[in-house]
Amino acid sequence: MSEHGESNLANPDQKQRKRWEMPDTYVILFLVLLFGFVATYILPSGTFEREIIDGVERVVPNTYQETDNETLGFLDFFHAIQMGMVESADIIFLVLFTGGMFEIIERSGALRGVIHRAVHMTRGNEFWLIAIVSTIFALAGAVGAVANAVIAFVVIGVIIARTLKLDAIVAVAITFGANFAGFSVGFINPYTLGIAQDIADLPLFSGMLFRIIIFIIILMTIIWYTWRYAKKILADPSKSLIGVYTGDEDGNDEGELDAPFTSRHKILLLFVALSLAFFVYGSIQLEWTINHMSAFFVFIGLGSGIIAGMHYNTLAATFLEGTKNMVYGAMVVGLARSVIVVLEDGQILDTIVYGISVPLENLSPVAAAIGMFVSNSILNFLVNSGSGQAMIAMPMLVPLSDMVGVTRQVAVQAFQFGDGLTNLIFPTSGILMASLAVADLSWTKWLKWVMPLFVIWLVIAIITLSIGVMINWGPF
Repeated sequence: MSEHGESNLANPDQKQRKRWEMPDTYVILFLVLLFGFVATYILPSGTFEREIIDGVERVVPNTYQETDNETLGFLDFFHAIQMGMVESADIIFLVLFTGGMFEIIERSGALRGVIHRAVHMTRGNEFWLIAIVSTIFALAGAVGAVANAVIAFVVIGVIIARTLKLDAIVAVAITFGANFAGFSVGFINPYTLGIAQDIADLPLFSGMLFRIIIFIIILMTIIWYTWRYAKKILADPSKSLIGVYTGDEDGNDEGELDAPFTSRHKILLLFVALSLAFFVYGSIQLEWTINHMSAFFVFIGLGSGIIAGMHYNTLAATFLEGTKNMVYGAMVVGLARSVIVVLEDGQILDTIVYGISVPLENLSPVAAAIGMFVSNSILNFLVNSGSGQAMIAMPMLVPLSDMVGVTRQVAVQAFQFGDGLTNLIFPTSGILMASLAVADLSWTKWLKWVMPLFVIWLVIAIITLSIGVMINWGPF
């Protein structure tokens, strides 16, 4: 009887294992890397001329020419993986140190305590909690205060979602998703809008009123879309695409969250808040690099552990435990960068950029503006650094916009949309993959949830650019 029962149970398991499964993120990125490597044998190598103006390297439009280049060898493929890790070391360590810092803060109980108190205050009005948190992160993205550093804040989303008995999708949506909703407009973002307008010879942060209107519309859509999903889960947890947080994961159950919110906790959170405020100041005013950010996160983690009264051995072990939890996401960043390494080594990155730009020259103004948006979206798959993409794209978009009758302000916004919106879906975005890793959410599950919202944003972007062309959106 038992043998018969075991055989019956074995067959479904065997069939389950034989079913096709979506590849892991690492598998997907490896295939993208392989595709890029093969492309170096197919596409001609070529480069644009570049010039240094005010210490900044810019592409010179209409200077693309094919070049002779040695074919990449077998070992070059694997060497690119190593170089991708090396060239992404700053972001990789940012991810690791972020994990260490927040592990210390979370282990102290202070963050969970204050969030739980806020959740209790909005009990029955969870919409306002989601709306407020989303708005804060969207504004942070719009002003350029938080971009790469959003990884550090996804943990806050996780704690909120866990306390509300929601899931990791909501955790990422109200932090990373909202942040890049604002980033895609960035009405005073010095790293994207500032650089793009400088190249386009537009007044710095001009066109702000129209961008604020766009920002409000995009923000409202992500709040509505996230709340629509969260409301279903609150009514019926089985509606979650991935399963809700149970509240007892890693020992973080309701009992722990109900622990007293002590004066030490308040001092610790005040220290963290002041440190993060100075961190934002340093990023904008002192032009801190990612390396400065990583170092400052170590400082915050160390200070938080001391305030929490942790033994020095406990502090070290907790920090390392946090970094260990982030290894998956950190390594993804390096593998994503290796794709660009292959394209650069094969000298086909400029070829791809040139191929994208050529078709736009014969389009109507509205179609050209939309084409700029699409081409920049494709470019963002390869160059997902906002400032880096501005340096590549804007020197070509500026003369192109003049030729096809599109104002430079519209061209700048087409660049911003292309650079910002696709960060929500492209696996080559190290920030996206790291943020998903923090929340323990697979890219495929996130993609399934976010794609309808992404399509809505595409429609908004197209309508906005069309209006910009029709009203001859200029400097002011």
